[in-house]
Amino acid sequence: MGATTDSAPPTWAYPERREAAAEFNWTPIVMPNGDRTALLGGTYMVAVNPDWGFGPSVYAAAQGDYGGMFSLGVTAQRRWRLFSSQWHLAAGLYAGAGGGASAKGADVGGGFMLRPELSVRRNFGPMYAGLGVAHVNFPSGNIRDTQWTVVIGRSDSFFSFLPTDAGLPGRADARTGLKFDEFALSAGTANFRHGSRSRSGAPLTDRLDKAGADLRRYVAPGRWWGVEASGAAGGGRDGYMEVLGNAGADWGLFSENLRVGVQASAGLGGGGDIDTGSGWLLRAGPTLRWITPWGPTLRADASYLTAPDGHYQSEQVRLSLSFPLENPSRARAPYALLTGTVQEMAWYLSTQHFQKLHFKDGTQDDVTGLGLTFTRDFDPTWYGIAQAGSAAWGQAGAFSYGLVGVGAKTPRMNGVRLGAEGVVGAAGGGGVDVRGGAVGGGEVWAQWEGIVPKDRLRVKAGLGYLQALGDGGRGTPTASLSVGWAFGTLTP
Repeated sequence: MGATTDSAPPTWAYPERREAAAEFNWTPIVMPNGDRTALLGGTYMVAVNPDWGFGPSVYAAAQGDYGGMFSLGVTAQRRWRLFSSQWHLAAGLYAGAGGGASAKGADVGGGFMLRPELSVRRNFGPMYAGLGVAHVNFPSGNIRDTQWTVVIGRSDSFFSFLPTDAGLPGRADARTGLKFDEFALSAGTANFRHGSRSRSGAPLTDRLDKAGADLRRYVAPGRWWGVEASGAAGGGRDGYMEVLGNAGADWGLFSENLRVGVQASAGLGGGGDIDTGSGWLLRAGPTLRWITPWGPTLRADASYLTAPDGHYQSEQVRLSLSFPLENPSRARAPYALLTGTVQEMAWYLSTQHFQKLHFKDGTQDDVTGLGLTFTRDFDPTWYGIAQAGSAAWGQAGAFSYGLVGVGAKTPRMNGVRLGAEGVVGAAGGGGVDVRGGAVGGGEVWAQWEGIVPKDRLRVKAGLGYLQALGDGGRGTPTASLSVGWAFGTLTP
């Protein structure tokens, strides 16, 4: 009788914990023409040591008549304890790019924005609040003002694996990475309702096609909140963009995998010569969700959207395809020890150079954008990518882009990896000729992966091409340079 052997137990990877914070601020500013507006900012920061943190940020106009003015970038922040453990002083610097909702006498220039801040905060358990002073500056434009700012935040924990753990079985007793359960791609169309107008007062009677993406987190089965961003992809309103927060619930219809529900959203949007006033948007409507046996989920929703301070109302329908990022059991047991496979994720601060970008007036000019790129591995070869950015240098200060796609990469050889990717999405604004907003492109790249700190550093350079997909659309060669930070997350 032959001998039997037991298979070796798996070598489990476990995540490390870092301090993190989700932070919001409100900063009023006076425009050069005397108009008053205010920027609402949001940042998710992860600590790199006990004193320093950094992370992605977004700012948007939320007062006055500047709806559609957005800026996307990164914030670095240093903290010092004051008096006691309940107080701290924070000095931060935001650098990003954006624009939109231009007005006579107010100019974002090329789009590059700086916002240094100094504030004093007090902790109230995991929450904190404070007051400070901030300076908003578009160096190549004429918008610059120093004002008070109010800050509200919540301390958090960021759990992540080492990038070298990729492919190993892992265990975690909390959500890892960005702590969302699903990522979805969406496409839809909106019909303008009576009373919708352009910023010049002309009636809007056509339709607006949108493309976007969202992140969703389930607080219980059938209960969720999330964030989404979408932009114009057709209908002649290129440059329109919206960023919304969502909350919803659904219930099983005949089975637990087919679910009907409702969702409500609020956020900021504008651009594309649509009068959204201060930029605030409200949206609500029914939802339908089918959780497939293969993992992805199909969603359909209908909604009514309105800009309370502007002249924009629409009825819209949308289809979405979502992919799981976390084990679905996490919604039922937030602190259970769950298992899965570690996959690498990375975020990058990216510059994108567009050579001889075509403008609607027939001219051409080189434009350089600044933005954020996120990647998530599917396996050792294939990965998904999402990127968003805006013009920072050149003559297209309000030009913005949002792209998603897939890529493939080689194994690492002597610290260097090669790859290629294809993307589609929406772009527009700044007078750039993108024929409605739908764009697509590709890039080949080389990446150096540093061995410190803990194999997380990434420096990436690429060459590619971006093509407007509308009838008669033109293309432009691109070149990019990115600096990134990698970590591992637990996949289902």
